[in-house]
Parts: sequence; C-alpha cells; structure tokens
Amino acid sequence: MAPPASARHTALGIALLVCATLCFALLDTTSQYVGPAVPVLMAVWLRYLTQTLMTTALLWPQRGRALLRTRAPGWHLARGVLMLGSSVVAYIALRHVPVGEFTAIMMLVPLAVTLLAALMLRERVSALTWVLVVGGLAGALIVIRPKGSDFHGAMLLPLLLVVVNAMYQILTSRMVRTEDPGTIHFYSGLLGLLCCSLLLPWGWAPMADGTLWALAGLLGVFGSVGHYLLIQAYHHAPASRLTPYLYAQIAFATLAGWAVFGYAPDAWTVAGIALIALCGWLGVRLRSA
Repeated sequence: MAPPASARHTALGIALLVCATLCFALLDTTSQYVGPAVPVLMAVWLRYLTQTLMTTALLWPQRGRALLRTRAPGWHLARGVLMLGSSVVAYIALRHVPVGEFTAIMMLVPLAVTLLAALMLRERVSALTWVLVVGGLAGALIVIRPKGSDFHGAMLLPLLLVVVNAMYQILTSRMVRTEDPGTIHFYSGLLGLLCCSLLLPWGWAPMADGTLWALAGLLGVFGSVGHYLLIQAYHHAPASRLTPYLYAQIAFATLAGWAVFGYAPDAWTVAGIALIALCGWLGVRLRSA
C-alpha cells in the first residue's frame, strides 16, 4: 500500500532540506576558499547576479509575468534585506571561523527561533527550553573560544548571523503559506542584486584569475539552488518536522572543511558541536511535542 499523501509530502520535504544543507555547506566552503582574494561586495554581487539569472532562466519561460505577482511586497523586501545581510555577515565571518565550526554555530538558529518567539511574539517558553538555549550558547562559546593569538572579534559574527537567520526562517515559514516559492526566490535574488549593484562602484576590484571568477560564480549557484530547495522543503512539510534534519549540514561542512582545507576539529570543538546539536535537537522536540 502506498504511503498517504501527507507522508509522501513530508518525506519529499526532508529530502529537499537535506539537499539544501549540502548546497549551503558547499556555499560556505567556497566562500571561505575565495574570501581572502575576493572583496565581500564583489562576491555577494556575483552571488545575487547568478541567482537572479538562474531563477529567471528557469522560471520565466514557465510562469511569465505570474512570477512577479505578489500579495506581500513588504514581506519580500524584509526577507530580501535579511538575506542580503546574512550573506555579507557570513562571508566576513568565514574569513575567521573554520567552515565546520561556523556551521555548528549556525545550528543555534532553532533555539534562536524559540528565543525570538518568546521575546517578540510573547510565546510561553518552559524553563527547560531556557536551559537548552543557554546550553547551546555555551556550546557556541566553546567552539569559538580564544585559541591563543588566533582569536579575532569577527569570530563572534556567527552569533549575530544566528539571530538574522532565525528572523529569516520565521519570515520564510510565514510567507510560504500565501506566496509562490518561485516568486519568493526571485524577489530575494533581485533585491540583493539591486542593492549590491548600487554599491558596486565603490567595491569593485579587478580579478585577473579566471578561476576566482568561476568560484565566485559558484557562490551564486550553490546559494540559489540551496535557498530554492529550502523554500520548496517548507512548502511540502512544516518547520517542526524539518528542523532536526538541518543538522546534516554540520556533517557536510566538516567533511568539506577536511577535504578542502585539511582541517580537523579538536576535542573541545567536537564537544561544543555536540552540545549545540543536542540542545538544538531537544529544543525542536519540545516545540513539536
């Protein structure tokens, strides 16, 4: 007997989400690789240019002007600003934090969603949930702990990024109820491209190496595919069912960091990652109970 439609939708949503986490791990690894050589504004501009071109080429022939129709232009603007800010902060942070540890800290987002819901939406949060939030933050501080002279203030940027991404995910989960996933994705890329294009004359720098151009372009490919898969995942399954599978990104990012940079986390870092994952997973279970 075939599984019910709801189960098939949930399974598809989970598969799409895992594929999205792979794209995000590759995006972060590529960002860390090109970070020392490509200025942040150029990298982000190339990412949004690629995303906008890909989205238009794939969806415009099927949708035409329907791709532009929206009932929530203000929400699109807010989501675009959050996504652009997230891209800039992530690119800068990855210059200072190894990609595996960076990804682990980003797994605080589910706990941050809970925290924001309590502070902004006045949702009731149990004492155990607050303990998990503190535990997850402690895990993050273990991961980014000062390591001799290598510590830099920018290593704290992932914590800011956690808050931005939590707001971004809350907004995305709300928008997919009424907005078409393709339209959401198109406007996010277009708004990012317009903002970066306005600032580009002050951030342009020549890149003679064609490999750097290609790798910077891959940022757009990985980011575009990843975010579109994420939107589609939320379209097929509720956030409470999908969130636990976000932790697949830690494994993907750690493997990518080892393969590209030869970096293996030490015992303290592994302990911090494990604490973040445990607190985040328990927090998701409490929210879905």
